[in-house]
Amino acid sequence: MPTFTAPDGTVLAYHVRGEGDPLVVLPGGPMWASAYLGDLGGLDAHRRLILLDLRGTGDSEVPADPSSYRCDRLVDDVEALRVHLGLERMDLLAHSAGGSLAMLYTARYPDRVARLALITAIPWALGRPVPVDDRLAAARLREGEPWFAEAFPVFEAWLVGQADFDPVIVPFFWGRWDDAARDLNARADELCNDEAADVYGSEGAYDPPATRAALSTVTAPVLVLAGELDGGPRPGLARHAADVFPQAEFAVQPGAGHYPWLDDPEWFAGRTAAFFTRSAVSVPSAE
Repeated sequence: MPTFTAPDGTVLAYHVRGEGDPLVVLPGGPMWASAYLGDLGGLDAHRRLILLDLRGTGDSEVPADPSSYRCDRLVDDVEALRVHLGLERMDLLAHSAGGSLAMLYTARYPDRVARLALITAIPWALGRPVPVDDRLAAARLREGEPWFAEAFPVFEAWLVGQADFDPVIVPFFWGRWDDAARDLNARADELCNDEAADVYGSEGAYDPPATRAALSTVTAPVLVLAGELDGGPRPGLARHAADVFPQAEFAVQPGAGHYPWLDDPEWFAGRTAAFFTRSAVSVPSAE
């Protein structure tokens, strides 16, 4: 398992899957170990995936300073990984909460990003959280599911703060509530650093006007991919993120929820690999 050292001395780990040009991958959660990403639906057949374990998750060390879990401070870790890999510019893919980290990194280091893919990423860094109405509208798309009648009223009560989280609502986060979804959901507690997740988006993490201004000048190609059935973000909210970038393309994966590589691996890997193949640039290989 390869490691590198962050600027504050924390030893961070990453995992390598596949062969070919490197693609740096930032996990979501926030603050889930990268293991949940697997091979991203077979994307490792097209690219060498560099899956970062953010500090305090997976095989990375717990930092001495818990405030360093804040999203804006994690930008230094991503830059340290780029330097460690010996990449002048890197292709970057981020899932879910990792999308805000990727946006902050791109805003600070626009010349270091060759191409960027934001996968079902809530645009917190742009000041756009998910409205309750969006969650409910996406949930109503699942009315034909056998679990819907029991889960929907609980989901609605939870969203408005009238009930605690109940596992019965979990299927709303997946496009297909099948064995793969159940297996990953069962591992959620072991994958997530709850303390770090609480700090990730805490006060001071985001400066939406500054981030939007910086991203509006980014010349790198950007893919924003949403799931048709995902409530966070719904495709309309995801498109707002795409609109910030001068060279963005927007895609909606049919039938997908928040983890699109599990819902239709072939569609996801094919669409994502095609984006990274177009207008490819030469970058040094990582050792």
